[in-house]
Amino acid sequence: MQQLKRYRSVVANSERWDSFTFRPGDIVISTPPKCGTTWMQRLVALLVFDDTELYAPISKISPWLDMQLAPLDEVLALLEAQQHRRFIKTHTPLDGVPYDERVTYVCVGRDPRDVAVSGAHHMSNMDVDNFLTLRAAAVGLEDLAELGLNKPGPPQPETPEQQLRNWIEVDSDITPMTLGFLVTHLSVCWARRDLPNVELFHYDDLLRDLPGQMRRLADALDIDMTDERIAELAAAATFAAMRSSAEQVAPNADISLWRNTQEFFHRGTSGQWREVFSEDDLLAYDKRIAALAPPDLAAWLHDGWLAGLAPDRHV
Repeated sequence: MQQLKRYRSVVANSERWDSFTFRPGDIVISTPPKCGTTWMQRLVALLVFDDTELYAPISKISPWLDMQLAPLDEVLALLEAQQHRRFIKTHTPLDGVPYDERVTYVCVGRDPRDVAVSGAHHMSNMDVDNFLTLRAAAVGLEDLAELGLNKPGPPQPETPEQQLRNWIEVDSDITPMTLGFLVTHLSVCWARRDLPNVELFHYDDLLRDLPGQMRRLADALDIDMTDERIAELAAAATFAAMRSSAEQVAPNADISLWRNTQEFFHRGTSGQWREVFSEDDLLAYDKRIAALAPPDLAAWLHDGWLAGLAPDRHV
């Protein structure tokens, strides 16, 4: 039996995958947070259903299996009842997810510096009290002390500058919202990119050529669709379109997880980090990324396939 690495945080527990049974044709969307997870879910939904309308909120159609805001039995029952081709979200790296040759694994990367900026906005928009209420109802809070998240006394506030430097430099086994975890996650995808059922996409490439990347995704999923139809559907996956449909497309909008649901789709651009990173931050970042990622992976993280690299991941 495949030996899986275990990933556990206040948000998710990869052990929940142990109870899931794959079907042929299933799709696993495995990304670090804020790298384009919801965008990829939207693209897959458009291709699977050949329709711009969703029959339910995206979190019900494409649930985050290992997220601990719903009892596992409920999530498994939801997936078991689905008759369409299933596509499941996870922020667990692929070495923590069961491997099945009949399944397509889709990974998405993004410039880590933009992830830092997007992640800070993401956390400020989250209703943390509601998150903890939902988690308590789903799996309890007794494990928070074990995770080191139930320390006595009020938490010490951090400035945005301190938060950014911690994101760059601090390793943590209990949060995926760090540079180290992001690179770990995408290193696993990078190492498996030559497998025939592992597909690696980049956020910037989706910005550069959304219809072209959607064509590539359709081919990877063996979905027969004309380029003309793909172009029509791609119009429903722009940030403006997703923002206007945020109540259906934003993750966990159905459980009021966000202070402002539309703001989940905040800017959807690249290069935001230039407004935030100081020269000292960039020096610290460059040193850290050089220690974490080999040059070929670092180059792809910052530029994607289409900025001078061949779009074929096998090159």
